[in-house]
Amino acid sequence: MAHEALDPDFHRLIDEHAPVRQAGSGFTFTEGPIWHPVDHYLLFSDMPGDVRRRLDRSGVREVMNPSHKGNGMTYDTGLNLLVCEHATSCVARFDPDGRREVLASHFEGRELNSPNDICVKSDGSIWFTDPWYGRMAGYGVERPRELGWQGVFRLPPDHRPGNEPQLVVDRYTFTMPNGLCFSPDESLLYINDTEQANIRVYDVEGDRLSNGRVFASGIKDSLLPGVPDGMKCDAEGNVWCTAPGGLWVYSPEGRLIGKVSIPELPANLHWGGADWRTLYVCATTSVYAIDVKVGPRNEPFMRARGSQPAGPADSTAPTADETSGPLNLDANRFALIIQDMQNDVVMEGGAFAESGSPGHCREQNAIANVARLAEKCRQMGVPVIHVHFVVPPGAQGLTLNAPLFEGVIDNTALVRGTWGAAAVPGLEPKDGDHIVEKMRMSAWEGTNLETILKAEGRDMIIETGAWTNMSIEHTARTGADKGYFMVIPEDGCSTMNADWHNASINYALQNVALVTRTDDVIAALS
Repeated sequence: MAHEALDPDFHRLIDEHAPVRQAGSGFTFTEGPIWHPVDHYLLFSDMPGDVRRRLDRSGVREVMNPSHKGNGMTYDTGLNLLVCEHATSCVARFDPDGRREVLASHFEGRELNSPNDICVKSDGSIWFTDPWYGRMAGYGVERPRELGWQGVFRLPPDHRPGNEPQLVVDRYTFTMPNGLCFSPDESLLYINDTEQANIRVYDVEGDRLSNGRVFASGIKDSLLPGVPDGMKCDAEGNVWCTAPGGLWVYSPEGRLIGKVSIPELPANLHWGGADWRTLYVCATTSVYAIDVKVGPRNEPFMRARGSQPAGPADSTAPTADETSGPLNLDANRFALIIQDMQNDVVMEGGAFAESGSPGHCREQNAIANVARLAEKCRQMGVPVIHVHFVVPPGAQGLTLNAPLFEGVIDNTALVRGTWGAAAVPGLEPKDGDHIVEKMRMSAWEGTNLETILKAEGRDMIIETGAWTNMSIEHTARTGADKGYFMVIPEDGCSTMNADWHNASINYALQNVALVTRTDDVIAALS
């Protein structure tokens, strides 16, 4: 089944011939897929069947029956499950132990229609739509409506269970508000309307929406079944919405750039997989999986710490400060990169010794720090990946488009099989470690690094090595763009001098990585 590219940009997001795999089938009507970022499984709703199910490597099993005809789901940063329940007309929260708590059920003293889809902003606020599908037979429990209109609501970060939600749109704007999602920077909120067959977008200003306008319209086809229902935003700001024949993908400017074909009527979608590059689609009786090239908007729960107890929303990423306590890293998600720690790069007598690199490496105590960290990672089962810059004799295949590459040739540096290309004493690869070879500054370019990370099921990276303002920074920037969470222990890195090192650490790397210290990383992996 071929997908349809209407714009060249679509090819960057998905292969036009990417297979659509049936991951599970035999259900009544699937909805609300959500991927657990720590334990790596998919939850989804079988709404009319009144069952919540889990899909993992062992197959599909029930996890809640009855489920109050749950529909849309997501997690907060504490990895509490948030569920829109049709049968109860409420938004409910389930802590990791399964304890259920009703967050919201009434507005202005009247029962909500039937919360349908839900998302969380990085400030901890919860946003949801409220059409009345759950008061229809089959999709919920047939009963009269109390509100008489369909709105979109917000629960503030300090919301207390039972308090009424905040209405964030005019109550008569939408006929059947359904899917909703934030843009990557959360400056925009997209909301679609199933009956109006359109998507509206709003500017987000704190706790309020403004400047509502139509983003896309005419999402219908007289020859194909399908309507706007579930909707998500990818890391590049493209909007993926269920539609006739499958999913329609819109650029951030509202241009329809492609269509993803799905065998059954789609209802909702979400990214998952160890690298967040598997798109799961709930479609009528089945759940489908498609490999894609782009990841999701980095939602707050995706950056949550490991399995946290229920409680208030915590930090949205692994961090350490006076409010969040010690750094906490999930060893099951991390890999360690040791980059360019080779004799020619950082040792006296090496090809680049006159640059000052050996002296700064000693000042940083980088070799000893990385060695301690590597040993800790091996103990914890964290993959250790050595990335080495290696050229063949004569440097065939190395282009001269940058002074660094010219220096490799001029100094006959980093030649395969020579002392200069070998790992520095103390950081030699050990049994079970991975070795990646490159001929570029970034560890990603022309290498099998990402293949190794996918095989190991890792989506977070601790990066060490040389040189801070070159290979380390380039690799961190690309890793962040690819959706990996990057951690830089700054005393496990070095370059030519302290000024260059500090400039990179204090500015560029602060925008793409968590910068910390080796001892803190070792303690966090305990």
